[in-house]
Amino acid sequence: MSFQVENNEHFVMLKSTVEKLDSSVSPDLKAEIVFQNGKGEKNIVIDLSDVKYIDSSGLSAILVANRLCKGCQGVLVLTGVNDSVMKLITISQLDTILNIIQNPNEIIDFIIMDNIENDLTGE
Repeated sequence: MSFQVENNEHFVMLKSTVEKLDSSVSPDLKAEIVFQNGKGEKNIVIDLSDVKYIDSSGLSAILVANRLCKGCQGVLVLTGVNDSVMKLITISQLDTILNIIQNPNEIIDFIIMDNIENDLTGE
C-alpha cells in the first residue's frame, strides 16, 4: 500500500510511503480518499513528507480530496510539502486554493477553526 492511514479525533491522515506521487500511485490515493470520505470523514490531512516528486495525476488526486472535503463542509490540509513539490503546486497556482500547513502542531487548530467558521457561516 502506498499510504498509511491514521485516524485522529479531528481528521484522518493519509501518509505517503512513496517518493513519487505519479500515475502509478494516484489511483490508490483517490480510492483511499473516496473510501474515507464515504465513511464520513470530512477532514483529511495528506502528509507528503516522503514525496519528492508529484505529477499532474498526483495533483488531480489532491484536488479530488479538496473537492470532497469542501463538499461535506470539511477541510483538506497538506503537510510535509518539500520545496520541489511546493514549486510545482505554486506553478500550477494551486497554492491559492490548497491549505498547506508545514507545522503539524498547527493542523488541529486550523481544522477546528475552519469547522467553527463553517458552523457560523452556515456552510
